Amino acid sequence: MTHLWVRAEQRPNEARVGLTPDGAKTLMQAGFQITVEASAQRAVGIERYRTAGCAIAPENAWPKAPDDAVIFGLKELPEDGTPLRHRHIMFGHAFKGQHGGQTLLRRFQAGGGTLYDLEYLVDQTGRRLAAFGYWAGYAGAAVSVKCWAAQQRGGRSKAIVAYEDKSALLSDLRAELTSGTGGMPRVIVIGALGRVGSGATDLCAEMGISVTKWDLAETAQGGPFPEILAHDIFLNCILARPQTPIFVPKSALSTPRRLGVIGDIACDPDSNYNPIPVYDRATTWDKPATRVSSAPLLDVMAIDNLPSLLPIESAQDYAAQLLPVLGELSNIQHGVWARAKDMFHCHLQKL
Repeated sequence: MTHLWVRAEQRPNEARVGLTPDGAKTLMQAGFQITVEASAQRAVGIERYRTAGCAIAPENAWPKAPDDAVIFGLKELPEDGTPLRHRHIMFGHAFKGQHGGQTLLRRFQAGGGTLYDLEYLVDQTGRRLAAFGYWAGYAGAAVSVKCWAAQQRGGRSKAIVAYEDKSALLSDLRAELTSGTGGMPRVIVIGALGRVGSGATDLCAEMGISVTKWDLAETAQGGPFPEILAHDIFLNCILARPQTPIFVPKSALSTPRRLGVIGDIACDPDSNYNPIPVYDRATTWDKPATRVSSAPLLDVMAIDNLPSLLPIESAQDYAAQLLPVLGELSNIQHGVWARAKDMFHCHLQKL
């Protein structure tokens, strides 16, 4: 019997979950054992999982889970250096040269565990089978517009909090824009045809904001891209890869430009392939943007758990995409899970 253990997220402002109570019921009907940890911040209450028939464990009890349990979370584990003996499903951020990636991989190496990275659950063609991208784009565009609106008022964006739903977010954003004097921004989205870009352009459309939509065709020749600097807001919706060109070089910090806000929704600042090397660390819910230039003004928004701004919508969407893939855990040595394991071992061997 496959035992899936859904751990509580330990990161602040992370209310999402990758398995809904209905999804858990579906897996249990297929013969799975499901344990769900209690959580003080999860958007879906623990009683719903109990009613669905899941076993309930205390928060952060996964280190003592049975050896054969597959531990499932979304964001990073506590950085306590302990060896990892279980099989873990999560976003590891360890395979693209991220600075903390080797530390995580060494923990798995020390404990004999395995990382099944959610970003690398792909079909035979390499297409991702589940992603938070749409809601990352939607929320990222919203926070970036909030940062621009704050600039128009002569300040910086205040701390953000999760919204009950997208209607509440849109209402708040309209109020932000009407309180300023800058009218509506001009926005350029790179990666507009993907999941992330679709979410970003949809947010802009609902706000009545003009968008220039770019994708692979427009960036194929490589940079520089002066068109980016001619917009008020640039939204990067392309994951960093070795072939990704530089979108905004460091020289842009002192270049005459209209650009005032970069929303790095893909958010890979510590990757070797970062296409926006004007900043080097993610921003936070308390301080959504970092100011990288004062003359001319330029703020960078780079929050790496944006979908949690709308935790219910994003969790329901992602969990529905992922459920068929979780259903294949009973055949973990084959298919999508075997490909993910091969990716892990490939990077483990590079240590």
